This record gives sequence, C-alpha cells and structure tokens, in this order.
Amino acid sequence: MKVRKFMPLIAAALVAVLTLAIGTGTGSARTDVKQAPTTFKVALVTDIGGLDDRSFNFLANKGLQQAKKQLKVEGRVFISKSNADYVPNLTTAARGGYNLIISVGFLMGDATAQVAKRFPKTKFAIIDNTGVKMKGNPKNVRGLLFKEQEAGYLVGYLAAKQITAKPLGGQTRIGAIGGLKIPPVDRFIAGYYAGAKKANPAVVVGHSYSQDFVDQAKCKELALNQIANGAGVVFQVAGQCGLGVLSAAKEKGVFGIGVDADQGYLGQHVLTSATKKVDVAVFSTIEAARKSRAAFRTNYDAIFSIKTNGVGIGKISAKVSPSVKAGVEQIRKQIAAGIIKVTATTPPPISG
Repeated sequence: MKVRKFMPLIAAALVAVLTLAIGTGTGSARTDVKQAPTTFKVALVTDIGGLDDRSFNFLANKGLQQAKKQLKVEGRVFISKSNADYVPNLTTAARGGYNLIISVGFLMGDATAQVAKRFPKTKFAIIDNTGVKMKGNPKNVRGLLFKEQEAGYLVGYLAAKQITAKPLGGQTRIGAIGGLKIPPVDRFIAGYYAGAKKANPAVVVGHSYSQDFVDQAKCKELALNQIANGAGVVFQVAGQCGLGVLSAAKEKGVFGIGVDADQGYLGQHVLTSATKKVDVAVFSTIEAARKSRAAFRTNYDAIFSIKTNGVGIGKISAKVSPSVKAGVEQIRKQIAAGIIKVTATTPPPISG
C-alpha cells in the first residue's frame, strides 16, 4: 500500500528529471549545431548564338562559372537555339527551383516577363533589358543595363585618330556593322559616331545592319562593301555574326574593332574592342542575390558604365602610337569623372 501511495510522487520526479535533461540537451543543440545552408541555385538562359560566340553568351557564362567557383553556387546553363526556346527554357528553370534565373539578351524581354509573371516568388534578371514596366508588369525582375555608348565613344575616338594619322587611299572614313537595330546595338554605334567626331569632325562615319547575330557571312559581306567604299576601320556590333566583320578586315588589310569581349586575340588586324563586361554584371548580380535572398531588389535596373567598370576598351594594337593611346586613356578618365558625358543613344540615319 505504501508503494502505491508513493508511485505518483516517483512518477512526477522522473518526469521532472527527464524534462530538465531534454531541455538542457535541446539548448545545447541549438548552441552547438548549425543548420547546413541551402545551396543557392542559378540558371542562365542563353540567347541564340551559343556559348562559343566569343562575345555575349560566352561572357555571361564566364560570370556564372566564376560565381560557381568563388561563391560556391550551383549553376546550370540552358541553351536557346531559337527564339522558340526562350519560354520553355525559362519555365524549366523556374520549375526546377532555381533561386535566380538570368536571361541573356534584349530579345528575351517578353519571354522573361511572361515567365516571371507566372512564377512571382522566383527572382529573375535580364541583360540588356529593363526590369521595370515590363509587359504584364511583373515585379520580380532586375534589369542589367549598360552604357554601351561610352565604350563606343572610346573606340570611335581611337578609330578616327588612327585613320586621320594613316588614311586609306587618301580617305578618312570608318564604318560599323550592327546586328539587329535594337537599343544596345544602337548605343554602341551612336557612341562610335560621337567619339569619332570628337577626335576629328572631318572623319566620315557610316554604318549598316546585318539583321542577324549569328551568320558570319552576312556581316562579312557588309564589311567588305564598306571597305570597298573606303573604310579603313570597321567596328563589329553583331555578336557571332560580327566575327565576319573582323575576318573581312583581316582579308583586306584594314583594322577591325571587336565588341563585348576583348577580341584582340584574333590577330593583329584587331585595333581594339569595345568591351561590355557582361561577366562582371552576371557575377555581381549573383553575388547580390545570394547575399540578399528574398530581399534581392527587383523591379529595378542596375546600370553598368565606365565609372563602375562595366564597359570600357580592350587592349589597343601595338601599331597605334603611344600619343594616341595616351589620348584615349585621357578620354576614358574624363568619361569616368563625368567631365565628358556621352548622351548619344541613337545613331544618325543609316548609311553605307
């Protein structure tokens, strides 16, 4: 009887001891054991042209690979072989649980807006297009925009100085070949005109469009026509297609100017390149998104310029005089400091 009488007291004491033990153990676990961080996943959806375009898509992937190595993010590239691949690739990425999806190119604007609207909890970024007031008004897109006109200004200034020093057949004429007539292409060409006229108002500048970013033969034909008309320097603003411009320059013994990446490695016929540091933009965007997570700012445009090291000029040919190189560097510093403001974004009416 006495045992039964004390059983409730013994049971209560055991519960108290267990509760204390469990409580102490839980507190120790919360202090000493950290939850494994969730891997940040990034998808890159290319424009047409592929990763071997030596230009735009190539640089975007370079930025992703750098982020994978340095930031330890998980990354995957979705290749778009045609415009019809944009929406399926973006949708697959969104359904795959990627934290950030980056669209590579202006032409992907509508597709990005459409998919971003369907997946409002996923963060998107798009190169060369705005993240504000997109079609359907999604609020989860960041635009990555560049002041291409500043890079165009630098190479235009250099091209005009070079052709003035060494005219071709007595002419001081330079040219440019764009891909499609879209804002980023036009900003490059507009800056090219402005920089050339700064260097020498008498220099004649012309431009044309291939209506293509892939077919090198189309760009080469246009470049050959410009060279035949007296252009001693031709600037390519057409991605993979534009490699045909540089090929024409090499064939005819004149200078070509590369775009996006520094394309001087292609040979001594490359005067320089108007660099657009898509890799820098991609890496910095991934870094910001990984750090901020849900707080990553969207419905917003990040702007990359000479001042922010987002655009610039590549290595200048050894055939250019030191005085001309020094002049170009002085112009670059003045643009970075805001002394020279490159406001031109639309080139003059098309010419040959």
